[in-house]
Amino acid sequence: MAKKKAELLQEAKDLKLELTEKNTVAEIVAELETAQKAAPATDTEDKPVVAKAGKRSAKAIREQTDEEEKEARKQSSELEEPSKPKQKQNPTRSKLERRGKGYRKAAELIQKDKQYQLNEALELATKTSPVSFDATVELHVRLNVNPKQADQNIRDSVVLPAGTGKTIRVAVFADTDDVAAAKKAGADIAQSDDFLQQLDKGVIDFDVLIATPDMMPKLGKYARVLGPKGLMPNPKSGTVTKQVAKAVEEARAGKLEYRVDETGIVHTPIGKVSFGTKKLSSNANVLLESIKANKPASIKASYVRSIYITTSMGPSIQVLLSEL
Repeated sequence: MAKKKAELLQEAKDLKLELTEKNTVAEIVAELETAQKAAPATDTEDKPVVAKAGKRSAKAIREQTDEEEKEARKQSSELEEPSKPKQKQNPTRSKLERRGKGYRKAAELIQKDKQYQLNEALELATKTSPVSFDATVELHVRLNVNPKQADQNIRDSVVLPAGTGKTIRVAVFADTDDVAAAKKAGADIAQSDDFLQQLDKGVIDFDVLIATPDMMPKLGKYARVLGPKGLMPNPKSGTVTKQVAKAVEEARAGKLEYRVDETGIVHTPIGKVSFGTKKLSSNANVLLESIKANKPASIKASYVRSIYITTSMGPSIQVLLSEL
């Protein structure tokens, strides 16, 4: 069916041909055929097939193109940059090499794999103290116990014959009669209810607190303050007693409380370097005898795993297990 002249003119207008009503139908048809032949053919085969979703979606194709361009830029930059020489890594130094000069010099006097007699170890400890002040001599005993078991949670107190070498301030919380006895025995602080007022103010200027059994309920609310500092009186340590004067004398004479930590080790000071080997030996022997006497009945195997002696910031010295 032949198209009308108006339709042909509309097609010519779409193709931007300058044709008007004055042109005949034949002229319009001829111009349209010429324009259609001159127009480039669309190659649909070159167009990629685009899906609505998935790997062939427009978004996926665009992301893949961006990734390829990024990888190409990365490879070109690697080719352009000159390879940097690897920095030389120094070998890791041992723990001893990282110590101070004084410590390393002291450690040279100790044979690493040797176990010493107690007196020999104590004499060596006093010689290898690397500090200028009067260092504390410490005894570390590793036990074959499980502190989580009630019967294996080793805890006790001993009076060291030569003292600890530390000035100890003793406080006593008791009734009026016991306060007088405590002051006579040498207590630094001895008070009744006035003592609680000092605790309310946060004033804690003592190293050992002794209380009588009837006064302990009043100290209950201060357990969170005194407990973490190791100052809460305890019957096991002898700081809850009716014999206040005796407890004060023992504390001032060098009474030492020890207990095993969560790893099964007892850490205790046994004096100062200035004590000399003889006094340190008497203190160490008393402490070791106490630890030996507290061996739980449930421990059938070896009780002591290792014994070491050291000074403040000094090297450690292993002691023969036969010394216990």
